[in-house]
Amino acid sequence: MRTMGMVKILLAEDDDSLRGFLSNALVRAGHSVRAFDDGRQALTALEREVFDLLLTDIVMPGLDGIELARRGAELDPAMKIMFITGFAAVALSQNHPAPKEARVLSKPFHLKDLVAEVERVVAA
Repeated sequence: MRTMGMVKILLAEDDDSLRGFLSNALVRAGHSVRAFDDGRQALTALEREVFDLLLTDIVMPGLDGIELARRGAELDPAMKIMFITGFAAVALSQNHPAPKEARVLSKPFHLKDLVAEVERVVAA
């Protein structure tokens, strides 16, 4: 059973400025964030550490967010998953079923909404 309090988040987002904003907002909200700009590096981190939440962009070079989430869910079924995307409808098509229970946050969104949604997902 994971306890609430500081949530350990793996953030995978290839947009540098957005990654910085998201990371700062989550850290300010009291969470621990490891941020990566590439899906393969993020997968390596998932293989080595336990995270409460995977927060990933869907469209990324190397390994996309859906595949990252699928592999992350295999490594740790208890980890929560949230996608951030500007392409929700396209990305979550039938050819790429996302892991069940995954949430999708469509860009643009407010940082406070992201923080609230992260806390809702992790508390669920």
